[in-house]
Amino acid sequence: MQTIIVDLQERAYPIHIAPEGWEALPHAIDGTIKGKKVMVVCDENTHRLYYSPVKSMLEAKGYTVYQAVVPPGEASKSFEQAQALYTKALEANLDRSSTIVALGGGVVGDLAGFIAATYMRGIGFIQIPTSLLAQVDSSVGGKVAINHPLAKNIIGAFYQPRMVFINPRTLSTLPPREFATGMAELIKHAFIADGDFITWLEQNMEALLSCDVQALTHALYRSCSIKARVVEQDEREAGLRMILNFGHTIGHAIESATGYSKYTHGEAVAMGMVYEAKIAVHRGLIGREYVERLSSLLERAGLPTRLEAADWGLIIQRMAYDKKNVDSRIVFVLPTGYGKVEVFKDVAMDEVRWALTGREKKEGK
Repeated sequence: MQTIIVDLQERAYPIHIAPEGWEALPHAIDGTIKGKKVMVVCDENTHRLYYSPVKSMLEAKGYTVYQAVVPPGEASKSFEQAQALYTKALEANLDRSSTIVALGGGVVGDLAGFIAATYMRGIGFIQIPTSLLAQVDSSVGGKVAINHPLAKNIIGAFYQPRMVFINPRTLSTLPPREFATGMAELIKHAFIADGDFITWLEQNMEALLSCDVQALTHALYRSCSIKARVVEQDEREAGLRMILNFGHTIGHAIESATGYSKYTHGEAVAMGMVYEAKIAVHRGLIGREYVERLSSLLERAGLPTRLEAADWGLIIQRMAYDKKNVDSRIVFVLPTGYGKVEVFKDVAMDEVRWALTGREKKEGK
């Protein structure tokens, strides 16, 4: 088992990456659960696959385990499901010494974390992410949230877990498209912070796609280390943490403009990274070979790199609603080299239009 410490002083916590699988969980949880009651939140899929071994190991350590199962999918990050989980917690008589365990992907982690952050003004929280996207992104950093009908992730908090436990072996059960969506964030980490990791990914992509446990463990460790170091320096996204949003300004607009149904989050971010890299080319920050190298790696991971047909005007319009914007200015994270990005607040709409369509706005249009 490999361990990364997210050093947030009194809120510090370990990320355990366990290639040996569930057998490492009993050792990992030592000292992280204060009371005797644990509520495991999972969706119907992760309940079927992983709840039994996790429950057995928690019970073997002397904990009383309660289950809370929600429907799979983004729709579960809702007021209604939050209310149902509060009721489950009350029925189980969870108190301030109790712990909520999120067992599943990003939706489960965000929802369960939101409940942990707000039930009795905050109780123990452990993340056991089972999707690649959750393992390299949403489980690390303490962002928890539910959705409002008008906006995604708009109701939430920064609430750090007491521990993150990653079992790379769960990734072999993911459908290829869901695995690919996690690869987008993993590749993003390399391009924003570690040029050597880009080369490693190029050399080991086939091993990752075949779910080689050794390769996955190495990639997870490097990816989580990058995010942990950023979070340590900027826990609440006041500055540096914004670099994690490379690809997200255009990516979120693509998701929104297509009704959050045509593309996965990772697919939208993959295209967003390519288009935002083109803005950087237009500005002379990088060369065209950067875009080609990024596109090639994303395509090898099974991700799209361009929109075949789109309402470009709507996509540009949706960027104006991005929660990262400052004083009505659209904020972009643009690459300035391999493993290097900077935040820009002065990108003109003509630059965005050129990146998306390959042409400037015509006079009189």
